[in-house]
Amino acid sequence: VSVVFPGAVSRESCCRFACELLKHVLHQRHQLPLPYEQLVYFCRRATQDGDVIKKPTSVGLASKKCQQVLVELEGVLQHLEVMFSLTLVPRVLILLGGNAVSPKELYELNLEGICVGSAEKSLKTTSCVRKLFHSLFIADVFSELKALPITGTVVMLQGHRNCGAEWFRPKLNYKVPTRGRKLTINLSCDGDLDISASAPQIMTSAWEDYIWFQAPVTLKGFHE
Repeated sequence: VSVVFPGAVSRESCCRFACELLKHVLHQRHQLPLPYEQLVYFCRRATQDGDVIKKPTSVGLASKKCQQVLVELEGVLQHLEVMFSLTLVPRVLILLGGNAVSPKELYELNLEGICVGSAEKSLKTTSCVRKLFHSLFIADVFSELKALPITGTVVMLQGHRNCGAEWFRPKLNYKVPTRGRKLTINLSCDGDLDISASAPQIMTSAWEDYIWFQAPVTLKGFHE
């Protein structure tokens, strides 16, 4: 799937693409029973109601599991934001099932073609996110897939080797898996670009200083 934005994109937008795609993949591939935002809402409501009404044990366990999954996922999303503030991120991988070397499914977000501009001179984040998901919807990438059992999800991204990342673990010799089902989403910019925006071709020579980093937690899915 290729998406071309009609102008420069801010770093915050790039981060939102990665975070929203992660939430979307987890829901579409049956690792979350509801979309992330709804899950957060119901989980919070369940904890507030839980003080008043005695619930059956199974519901209590489900809500505990839900909270644990959400805490881990929120942690990954927050640390993704930190990484995007520390370094340009040319690629993000979401790996489902198996392990980081041999996953069952691999979703790659390729940001190498993005021209990163300052927040004031970039396209609005919400319209960019809408365009990305509209393209995914049109491409209908999830409808023909068989349901995945509950499995683990690993998040990896490329960043500058000296970016000072503390939470994400560097994986110097990591090679992107060639087996398993793979979907690549290529993002790029076109149209009226500001000269101050970093052009992708300038960056190409410097990509060798970028290495893979892996989130130190495996996100476990759950069913209701």
